Amino acid sequence: MNPILIDVLRGRTVESTHTGALAIVDASGAVHTALGDIDRPIFPRSAVKMLQALPLVASGAAEAFGLTDAELSLACASHSGEPEHVATAAGVLTKLGLDVNALECGTQWPSREPVLKGMVARGEHATALHNNCSGKHSGFVCLACLMARNAGAEPTEFARGYVAAEHPVMREVTAALSATTGVDAERAPRGTDGCSIPTYALPLRSLAMAFARCGTGHGLSDGHARAARRLRQAVAAAPFMVAGTDRFDTRVMQALGERLFCKIGAEGVYCAALPELGLGVALKIDDGAARAAEAAMAAVARALLKTEDELLSGYSHLQLRNWRGMDVGALRPADALTRALGAG
Repeated sequence: MNPILIDVLRGRTVESTHTGALAIVDASGAVHTALGDIDRPIFPRSAVKMLQALPLVASGAAEAFGLTDAELSLACASHSGEPEHVATAAGVLTKLGLDVNALECGTQWPSREPVLKGMVARGEHATALHNNCSGKHSGFVCLACLMARNAGAEPTEFARGYVAAEHPVMREVTAALSATTGVDAERAPRGTDGCSIPTYALPLRSLAMAFARCGTGHGLSDGHARAARRLRQAVAAAPFMVAGTDRFDTRVMQALGERLFCKIGAEGVYCAALPELGLGVALKIDDGAARAAEAAMAAVARALLKTEDELLSGYSHLQLRNWRGMDVGALRPADALTRALGAG
């Protein structure tokens, strides 16, 4: 059984606990810290969006179509569907001579409540551009357009069905996952992600190594190393795009810049690269709780970067308040996580 990583307190009493596993690994695969079963395959979901965006840059598509820092950051994003996110995704499609109909991620309402309420009040309807994955999918379409150009094919026809595992775009994305993690993703257990692309179950150990490689370039091809560096720089330059207002990933990367690249995934997954330390991080909260994943990631970043940053402390020791604003409890790293990070 995996150890408890996060305690939830009501007053001073533990009310709930979140078990999980954590891998901190360098680019060679050497383990810095391990808690729980780091070899059990898990679906990383959106935590690997940077890995999925590597072909967009390595292929030359991002350069060919003049993608900006904001547009590349959005390609790595699980955004809140705010107007800036929507406009940026639409801008990528405009550069391609396409529109929202090219996206195959599905329609999703914004997760940012004030934006959602404003749209409803104005009688507006959500589109695929509001989908939290619209930036990633715009990047996929961009890659498809370059492939179509190189093949002398019509872009719209070539891009159609790009979410299918056998499509040339997804084959490139899957190859990037395999190359970075060292796992043959095509032989891994496969499911379908919320945005309709394939998702592959991979061990935390391998995911952490992949992010260490993306932070250092070691163990990657020249093309993937350059792409990873470009994407990290883009996210550091435009961190709002990778998440949004009051979101963990945006706030932390606004504060730390290129010292940390971090990305949440559904069902309590987090992956991160810490380039100055040459380390990658992958963690999974067993019950899928996002707030526990954020607390664990904050504790890891705080310990590894040896910072007393108030923002990270506010997440790793999150105060819980009731509807009257009263402090009623907190999240905190459990003893197993605290010991592991102290000894790491």
